[in-house]
Amino acid sequence: MCVVFRFRSALALMFGVLLAFTALPAGAGENTAVFSDTSRIASIGGSITEIVYALGEEGHLVARDSTSSFPQAALKLPNVGYMRALSPEGVLSVNPSGILALHGSGPKEAVDVLKKSSVPFIEVPERYSREGILEKIRIIGKALGVDAKAEKLATEMDAKLKSAEKQTASIKERKRILFVLSTQGGKILAAGSDTAGDGIIKLAGAVNAVDGFSGYKQMSDEAIVTARPDVILTMKNAGPPISEDELFANPSIASTPAGAARKVIGMDGGYLLGFGPRTAEAIHDLAVSLYGSQVTD
Repeated sequence: MCVVFRFRSALALMFGVLLAFTALPAGAGENTAVFSDTSRIASIGGSITEIVYALGEEGHLVARDSTSSFPQAALKLPNVGYMRALSPEGVLSVNPSGILALHGSGPKEAVDVLKKSSVPFIEVPERYSREGILEKIRIIGKALGVDAKAEKLATEMDAKLKSAEKQTASIKERKRILFVLSTQGGKILAAGSDTAGDGIIKLAGAVNAVDGFSGYKQMSDEAIVTARPDVILTMKNAGPPISEDELFANPSIASTPAGAARKVIGMDGGYLLGFGPRTAEAIHDLAVSLYGSQVTD
């Protein structure tokens, strides 16, 4: 999967806007909360596709984007491209009756064209928290006209996520984590606040080793040394692979506790940062990798 994640701050003015709309204006493709025709939905965003499948409503889907790689059955759907590099022609070529897109889909120009088309367009907000996942489920369920099923799934997910978060509640010494998105050109691109990386670190009972900026940012050597991470967290199967040898050859990384111990955790990108139905399991797996037997079931 050729995906380069450029996760940015995704707090959501859009959420409030979406909830404010309850009807589809005639001839408009945006400002919609409920699809009038759910027979041919294009899903843009891995977590959206996962939620549609978790709701058992995958029969509505006619296409997905390249980040929608789970469940396996989704791969049989036509791929309309990477969610941050969409082309209106590609999305509209599958003749959708509605487009369900994760906030942050792009580029902006392409999304603007899709919103102005005759195809209803629903943008789903992205927040990197338990509440954000439940919000996604409810909005997607509402869009597809299955509110009751969505509420049932949200209740189940809420219980799982709360349980996963409690597994590290008694741990006193929290690990400091540096989420490294890439090391291209020897430069460390790391996750600040308001990112999926920051969100999953906190849910797993750890501390983001960097602060003072939001989004993903290239860090100076001095900032990395000051961050003093205990562990480096990276993604697999998403974007250019990160070589451990290259990572720990970086003098600033090598000088940190994580570098001295060569402590790195790599997890599948869609699983780790999806913020969808599998996030409770991802929290548990990351917490076990960080704290081992200290994690309580």
